[in-house]
Amino acid sequence: MQIDKNLDSAAHKRLSALFDDGVYTEINSLSMEKDSLTSVITAYGYVNGGLVYAYSQDRTVNSGAVGTVHAQKISKLYSLAAKTGRPVVGIHDSNGAFIDGTIDSLNAYGEMIGTAASVSGVVPQISVIAGVCAGSAAMLACSADFVVMTKESELFVAPNGKGSAEDAKKAGTAAIVCDNDIAAVEAAKELLRLIPENNLTSVPVYEYDENTYSAGGSLSDIVSNITDADSVTELYDGFGKASYTALATVAGSTVGIAATNKTEDKLTAGDSAKIARFVRTCDAFGIPVITVVDTEGFDGDEEEAGSVRNMTMLAGAYAEATTAKITLVTGNAYGPAFVALAGKGANADFTFAWNSAVISPLNPVTAVEFLWHEKLAGAVNVSQKRNELAAEYIAEYATAEKAAYRNGVDEIISEEQTRSKIAEALEVLSGKRISTLPKKHNNFPL
Repeated sequence: MQIDKNLDSAAHKRLSALFDDGVYTEINSLSMEKDSLTSVITAYGYVNGGLVYAYSQDRTVNSGAVGTVHAQKISKLYSLAAKTGRPVVGIHDSNGAFIDGTIDSLNAYGEMIGTAASVSGVVPQISVIAGVCAGSAAMLACSADFVVMTKESELFVAPNGKGSAEDAKKAGTAAIVCDNDIAAVEAAKELLRLIPENNLTSVPVYEYDENTYSAGGSLSDIVSNITDADSVTELYDGFGKASYTALATVAGSTVGIAATNKTEDKLTAGDSAKIARFVRTCDAFGIPVITVVDTEGFDGDEEEAGSVRNMTMLAGAYAEATTAKITLVTGNAYGPAFVALAGKGANADFTFAWNSAVISPLNPVTAVEFLWHEKLAGAVNVSQKRNELAAEYIAEYATAEKAAYRNGVDEIISEEQTRSKIAEALEVLSGKRISTLPKKHNNFPL
């Protein structure tokens, strides 16, 4: 029987864009399903000089439909990744499964999801959504560490009008949204460049240039001053607007940056979930986490949105993480926000603070109302008096220096010292080893 391969298909072109020099080796290239070649290409090759496994669904064959053999090919890829400790990239573009009235399609998806789950946290997984990814396939794609989508792609379990890339970005499902499939593949390559090959290898180290110091003091200025030039890849920028997450390099080594953004509202349930997921991902692969704190705290008006649950999840993610953790308090750090992100419960290896930081159990204005209510009594201008007392409260109880006196922070540093102090701390922590109590996993609320 003559078998013709369409080497000009989008599936092949996407793999060529992924692998160095467009060179890759197919696995099970002659596997058949429903009297034709299977609708997925599985392969291995080199990306940024490192071995990577990848699969790309081919809509020119049976509309990319998933069947038993299709699933077996993908599962074999995950099995090889587990044995060799190498990343997996899945490029999704399929209209769904073969529907023939049998349970075969359910078994097929179950097999793929099971094998992907077995290597979660062991090898990096990146999903590229280059077309339609629906139903059980969406669960498989979203089990990856990062989901990259094209603007025109769709990701949904049930077609309810909420499956666009923009919807996925707002929901925190898509880490990055790109203009087209080749740009999405390039984004996946950049993520692979920054992530270790598996959970036992060290973070990548590259030559680097330092950014020019900026005294602006905004979050973007702070991140730029800490990181190497042209090294930052922001993730989940459409979700959790009061928070910021990114992969970058500092002194050539990969780090994760998790920050609060005071210019936005208080931290919401979405912000907590965003940072918690990011910290757990970094921890799984031993990527150091640098946390920049300047926030008014958590939004207490979001109880119905699960704010307490997600706040607890955030605190648990920090407490459980054993990767190197460095916290920098640049502005306000009040109450539960300090506890979750910078306090003893967060188990930071180093907690630095700028001299301008305000660290307090309560918002200073609230503290004045609670502790110094009698001083407000009889004031002609209550608002002005409250602000004056808040400034007095900060000076007496809530400065960075006062926190340092009580071991709330390890050291007070200047803005100009920030990069050098963090780089030095990362060097000290490069050999960090820690053992935890034997257990299956922790059980914070998801």
